[in-house]
Amino acid sequence: MLLAEKLANWTHKLKYTDLTKDAIHECKRRFIDSLGTALGAYHAAPPTIARQTVFAVPAKRDSAVVVGTKHRTTPDLAAFANGAHIRYLDYNDTYLSLEPAHPSDNIAATLAVGQSAGRSGKDVILATVIAYEIQCRLCDAASLRAHGWDHVTYGAFSATLGASKLWGLTPAQMVHAQGLAGVCNIATRQTRTGQISMWKACAFSNACRNAVFAANLARQGFTGPHEIFEGPKGVFKQLTKTAFDVKLGSKAGGYMINKTYIKFWPAEYHAQSSIDAALQIRKQFMADGYTWKDIDRMDMESFEAAVSIIGSEPEKWRPTSRETADHSMGYMTVAALVDGDVTRETFSPKKFTDKKYLNILDRTRIVEADDLNKGYPDGIPNRLKVKMKDGKVYNKMVKYPRGHAGNPMSDDEVEYKFRTLADGVIAPKVQDKLLKQMWAMDKSGNIKDLWQFPVITKRGKGGH
Repeated sequence: MLLAEKLANWTHKLKYTDLTKDAIHECKRRFIDSLGTALGAYHAAPPTIARQTVFAVPAKRDSAVVVGTKHRTTPDLAAFANGAHIRYLDYNDTYLSLEPAHPSDNIAATLAVGQSAGRSGKDVILATVIAYEIQCRLCDAASLRAHGWDHVTYGAFSATLGASKLWGLTPAQMVHAQGLAGVCNIATRQTRTGQISMWKACAFSNACRNAVFAANLARQGFTGPHEIFEGPKGVFKQLTKTAFDVKLGSKAGGYMINKTYIKFWPAEYHAQSSIDAALQIRKQFMADGYTWKDIDRMDMESFEAAVSIIGSEPEKWRPTSRETADHSMGYMTVAALVDGDVTRETFSPKKFTDKKYLNILDRTRIVEADDLNKGYPDGIPNRLKVKMKDGKVYNKMVKYPRGHAGNPMSDDEVEYKFRTLADGVIAPKVQDKLLKQMWAMDKSGNIKDLWQFPVITKRGKGGH
């Protein structure tokens, strides 16, 4: 059996009653978290440009909502626009394995197709759990990053199968959909290399857009390239350089969505534990009467993925964009030591060009450590050594930062994160309504209006 056939058969057969209570509950938490990150990014340039772009394409039938507006468009364009919102702050969830991923990016596709197809909340939860499962299992199977390709390449398959489930495709149609999505959505790792651009926020949302488009073609009978994984020019030969199989979830064994992580800080996930360690060290040196001005130098030990992705390139030591700053482990850790937190404001140009951060960054070193490599990807172990000017030294190692599957956030913390990001964008009463809707998704007969609401304009009135 071809891998695409295995994925299609599993997707087609899986029913809502096959899901665990934990998976259903976690899915609701991810919708809350993803809407929060979308709202926090609402007025930033990339999401705004995405909205303006899709406003030119209205749709009345089989349409999906553009988050925070009354505008409805085609499901593929809604997936693109909403995905840009979810992803921009680099604050949505994460999964780390041979290949890293942000699996909640798939929600842009499952929500859009669920609305277009008039599906229930249960249907969308099922499709979302499926998309999480497939993307994470592919990430477990083989690295794309090692060969210069980007993780969103796997996302084209996961989002396609989530969309296919909602449109009711047959297993044969799902195989064709994977061929259509996989053959033309191969993304290079240049997206996340050097000085990082706005495209980082849209690379997966573009994969979602194309995944929805592929599933829509396949459901109408359009055929796709055969043997997308095993073929002589397929994924195994061209991208991963190795063939693989995947194990898929079940009610007895559980589902991958419960093994993914919600971000506690708006930073690239490999730095979550270094931020956590820095904040604990800061609390210690403040209690001893020191301030950040007393710091002489900082030595950081980490694992290969963190060092290569967010700790090695020269651009990460002098970021010139928000996207580069939130992928600079050194800068983010220094900011935690100086400010006592890492927030959206941490990534403003005023902050990441300030000499008080850069001076400490110049006295910071990041190196790879063998013992920390062994602790990844089970955890994300980062070890910090902060030396003060009088010789006092503080050490801290964190393996499971808050929000990791080994140290998960509570429901109250997820709601608090949502409200913090939503404040000033939507009214408190709207926040209450949305939270109630998402906690009760499994009771909704049709989610066509989910995420359709007015935002607050600068004048304090409802807009869009």
